[in-house]
Amino acid sequence: MWSAPYAFHLGSPGLVAAAGWPTAAAAAPRTDGLVRLSSLGHPADSCDLPLALSGPPPDAPAWAVRPYAVLRALARAGYGRGGTDLHVQGSLTGAAGLATAEPTECAVALAVADVHTAAGERPDREHLARLLAGALPDGDEGLRRAVFFARPGRALLVSPEPRRRQRYVAFDPAASGARLVLVAVRGEAADRPGELARAVACARRAGALSAWPPGQRPGRSVLVLLPEARMAAVRAAVAEDFRDRDRPVPRFLNIAVAGAARRED
Repeated sequence: MWSAPYAFHLGSPGLVAAAGWPTAAAAAPRTDGLVRLSSLGHPADSCDLPLALSGPPPDAPAWAVRPYAVLRALARAGYGRGGTDLHVQGSLTGAAGLATAEPTECAVALAVADVHTAAGERPDREHLARLLAGALPDGDEGLRRAVFFARPGRALLVSPEPRRRQRYVAFDPAASGARLVLVAVRGEAADRPGELARAVACARRAGALSAWPPGQRPGRSVLVLLPEARMAAVRAAVAEDFRDRDRPVPRFLNIAVAGAARRED
């Protein structure tokens, strides 16, 4: 079993980091050419599928489409051609506003590759990153690299040139008396951009230092950096504004800058 952190972008281009909230994948090999997929988040949508290395993929529940694509890419590379039992579990849902696909894909790749890696060795993360990029090119490569290579209290500077070495820069809000908080709004999708903007404006007036989206595409959340001493005031100001308008109060999640995916022994 491997756990992988959710990841996020910082306000500057190319900077990513990992959050101290994990998703996990557990894998075991099979020999009958089937993959058995299950998820605690989708208990009614487990499935057994043939592991087809070519041609159209078999019909699968929506949540299982991307994990199946990862399993097929791994099998083509020699990992798990006999099939796999796979179970995934996340600590956050899409309602939190952090990307769920990339940490799940990385956890699946690491768990399956580990089953087929020699004892005493660890899966080659660079190789797995390339496999995922080829199998799921619509994913966020920066977030995947944060999942694979992040360090606690550090942000990872990802270069667009694949041959350039990645660099780390200090990013540890807690060490400087600050807090990093994810603010996720609720309600209809069409209302979210305006509600996010309103939440940010309230947070800034109450003492927040900066705010930015955690992903490359517009979503339902923003990351807010604020002095620790203003934490209660910011939460109260945002909550009061939303309650006064009879809107659902946004969800606040404290974010610790965490390390990369790891095997859970």
